[in-house]
This record gives sequence, structure tokens and C-alpha cells, in this order.
Amino acid sequence: MADRVTVIGWDGSPLTAAARSALAAATLVAGAAHHLALPEVPPGAERIRLGSVDLAARRIAGHRGTAVVLADGDPGFFGVVRTLRAPQHGLEVEVVPAVSSVATAFARAGMPWDDAQIVVAHRRTLRRAVNVCRAHTKVAVLTSPGAGPAELALLLEGVHRTFVICEELGTDREQVTVLTSDKAADHAWRDPNVVIVIGGSAGPAGPDGTGGGWIGGRDPGYPPAVRGWALPAEEYGDGRPGERPGQAPGQGLAQGLGEGESAGLRAAQLARLGPRTGDLVWDIGSGSGALAVEAARFGAAVIAVDADPDACGRTTAAARRFGVQLHVVHGRAPYILEDLPEPDVVRIGGGGVPVVSACADRRPERIVTHASTRDEAEAIGRALAEGGYAVECALLQSVELDTDAWSERDRSVVFLLSGVHERREASR
Repeated sequence: MADRVTVIGWDGSPLTAAARSALAAATLVAGAAHHLALPEVPPGAERIRLGSVDLAARRIAGHRGTAVVLADGDPGFFGVVRTLRAPQHGLEVEVVPAVSSVATAFARAGMPWDDAQIVVAHRRTLRRAVNVCRAHTKVAVLTSPGAGPAELALLLEGVHRTFVICEELGTDREQVTVLTSDKAADHAWRDPNVVIVIGGSAGPAGPDGTGGGWIGGRDPGYPPAVRGWALPAEEYGDGRPGERPGQAPGQGLAQGLGEGESAGLRAAQLARLGPRTGDLVWDIGSGSGALAVEAARFGAAVIAVDADPDACGRTTAAARRFGVQLHVVHGRAPYILEDLPEPDVVRIGGGGVPVVSACADRRPERIVTHASTRDEAEAIGRALAEGGYAVECALLQSVELDTDAWSERDRSVVFLLSGVHERREASR
């Protein structure tokens, strides 16, 4: 095993005294080609091109001497330190950090980044990285070959964003390009690069872009600072389309909530969907937008679909009020679903068996819907089962009471159906 392993971050700046000292004593140096070309690398040291970090770690573990690993940016931030310290390699390392490539990218753009989401895009995680870009207004994407700016742009089709693409940071070939996402797929980009993806409505700093947050990334309490989920109907009535003259804001909406949007049913649906950051949720028959907004508040990307233009307007207004990013699509299911990107979980607010079958054909991990009658529930259950889903059905009854008179104000009875795709769930 190597007597000593030092990991040195490099951001294009002159190496520190500690880094130069470690390199001078090295008998093995691992890094990319531009790292190995640094004049401080001892000419007699064994050199390893850093392609597979696992392979390099095995070589280092078997080396008798002093090893140095050079890496771009801060090697402890989505870098090589995690792999080198993995139990199978048994390496203890010392780290000489540098400015991370994400910090450098935001510095080049002249933007704060305490409110940014940060994701790593590989071929296997690219779709989830894109879903974070759909759901959040400021995202830094650490790319890789085959999962770069062009691939990001292609999967973001239909969602307008601005890309700040920072190529080969810290080198003589460094270049920063700002363009809209629809133009990024037309270029060939040099590795390594960082893409800052920005756009959408106001984020956690506030609607005027001022002020600071208290937590890195998106503040889950902004805006507005509403605690809880499966919120009552009046939370979604903020003077939006569908209210009649003379009604107080929210009154028309509250009266217009269907049985598929009651707070109790929404809570049960969200619990079974489990939307989370990196997911893409389809909300088919979005109605008021209540469930779509609440799925987005969990950090998921959401596409809300409705055949009623007024419902699309209400959903858009609800998203604006709660400060979340939704892609609202006007169209009738199942036909409109053909061109939508692949979902992770789906909530169906209406459309019956044809829509359930169309969604099952896309193989999301979970599908949740409801039915008013047992016959309808049985038909939907059969469609889910035929699509390869394990089906659960529950009869939900909720009674809202007027606590002044303790009398019944409203009653709701509905069948809740959920399906879990056995192969997709097992592969997670």
C-alpha cells in the first residue's frame, strides 16, 4: 500500500506550497493529461492517466511509495476523494483543496449560488438531472461525456431555460457561453464543462431577487411560508380564472374542486406517489392544480395536463402563487400523452380505463387514481394488473364537520387505486 496518498485540487491557479511539497516527494502521480503536464510533476515519478478512478485506486493501493492524485476543482466535492476512501481500497488520504468548478462557474457568470441545486449528470442519471432542471430555477450541472449541454437541451425540449456553459475552466482554453437551451443542441462542447441552467419564476431569494436564504438550494418554505401539504381548498383560490364576479377570492375555486381533489384524497395520493427530487410526475386532469403544486413542493418536476383551458389557467396561477415550476399542457388524454417525456410516477384525475392503460404502457413506477363506483374501480384495477402492476384499492370516506355546531358540512366517499410496477420497483 502507498505510504502516503495526497489528493490535490487544481483550479488553474499556481499550486500552493503544500501541493508543491507533496508533488516533489511523489513516486506516483495520477491525473488527467493536463495535470500530468504540470512542470511540478517529478520527471521520475510513475504516471497514471486518470480514466477509471477505481482502477487508479487499485494501482495506488498496490504502490510502495508516495502517491499524489491531481483532480480539477475541489476533489472532495463530487470528486475522487469518495472513491479513494471507499472501504475496498483501504486508502487514507490527505486533501489539498482548490476552488470547486461549480464555484468558479458561478463566479465567471457573476451570480450567487447559495440558492442553486447541484447535480451530476452521467448517462445513467441524465434524465433525473434534467428533471431537477425542470423543477428548479437555478441548477448547476456537472456534466460528463454523453451527458453534456447538448443532451441536457434535447431532454429539456419544450421547457425554456438559459444555459451558461463553462468549458475547460482554469485552462488557457476556458470559454463561457450564454445561450438559450434550444440553441445548445446545435453545438459541440468541450469537456470538462459545467452548465448553469437558469429560468422560470422567482426562486427562494424572493420575487425581486434580493435577500438571502438560510439553507443551501431551494428553501422549501418559500413562497409562501405554508406549513404542511394536502392543503385545504381555499389555499388554491387566489383570484384565479373561474371565479365569478362578486365572489371572494378562492370561493369559486373551492366550490369547483372535484372529488379527485379533496384534501383527504390528495394526501393519500401523494403518500402513494412519493414524489421527490429527480422525479418527473404526470398529473393528468390537473383541475385546480392542487396536487401538481404539492408534488412540485416536494422537489419533483411536474407536467400538469388538462383538457380544460380554464383548469390550465388555474394550475398556472397556483404554481405562480406557490413559487414552483410546472409545465402545464393543454390537451386531452390519452392522445396528448404520446409526446410527453417518460414519467416516474403518474396521478390520474380522470379519463378512466383508456387513460390508465395508456399510462401503464409507459411503465412508470407508480400510478395512482380514483373511482366513484365499485364497477369503475374494478375495471381500473384490471387495467393496472394487465399492465404489470401490483394493485391496491381502498375505500376512503371523509366527513368534514362544522366545529361551531359540530354538524356535518361535507361528505366524500371514493375508491383510491394505486399500482406499483413490479419490475420497475425491483430495479430501483
